[in-house]
Amino acid sequence: MNERPRLLVTLEGYAVEGGFDRASEPMTCYSPTIALGRHSGPGAADDLWHDYERVLDVVPSLGCDGVRLTLEWARIEPHDAEIDDRALRRYLAVVRHARSLGLLVTIALIDAAWPSWLGLEAWLLPWVVPHVFTHARRMIDTFGDDATGFVVFTQPQELVTRGFLLASAPPWRKSALKDASFASAQIARISQALLDDESVGPRLVRRSAVISLDASSSDLASARNASDVDELYVRSLLRGTGPTSVGVGLLSTRAGQWRVSADEELLSALR
Repeated sequence: MNERPRLLVTLEGYAVEGGFDRASEPMTCYSPTIALGRHSGPGAADDLWHDYERVLDVVPSLGCDGVRLTLEWARIEPHDAEIDDRALRRYLAVVRHARSLGLLVTIALIDAAWPSWLGLEAWLLPWVVPHVFTHARRMIDTFGDDATGFVVFTQPQELVTRGFLLASAPPWRKSALKDASFASAQIARISQALLDDESVGPRLVRRSAVISLDASSSDLASARNASDVDELYVRSLLRGTGPTSVGVGLLSTRAGQWRVSADEELLSALR
């Protein structure tokens, strides 16, 4: 009998941590358009960079198996080959706190925001590929004893669709079909090469799926009982702020306290 997939809720750093794309802060691919005033950045967001623990403390009450935590590359390596050891130590403390609560922790390496020094059209540039490999190996060397799994790209197709077809994310291209195809192929090659890598591949989650909280209860329940994935990621634990935020989260804050805000029907579908 096939087991149900492990259920993890997502925490996407760029939308929830605060502290990106303003003066003296790590800069991402969104920084040029934020500077031009075309949209707002995350600002202080939910300030989880200083408050992850209080949010994680609520997660066991949801009945899920753990969290998928995005380690923001721009915070870890704000400039090429310049590693912020304090950021690594902070993320390590967060991971270890989650594990102390009995939660699984899958680490996501690349989400919707990447370091500005990689360029707006990073997924078209061949020289970016070795940087991704170096970053992946560094993260597994640093967090491999504490995390329970890793994913390289959280939503690779969304990177291509939003960036090259819909112009709703960097590099803000509209209907760039040829470049979309090239970017998709390069992302696929990166993913496959890391799966085949002797040191990285064994730590990667090979079969996963993402589902939105906007889905119907029946769709959530169906995804929860799927047998063709190992981990199901529910997006998202918090709404967040800024260009990568989501419409709904499982938790909300009131008077400085994080509480479950999802209704019981939705939680029952997830369980």
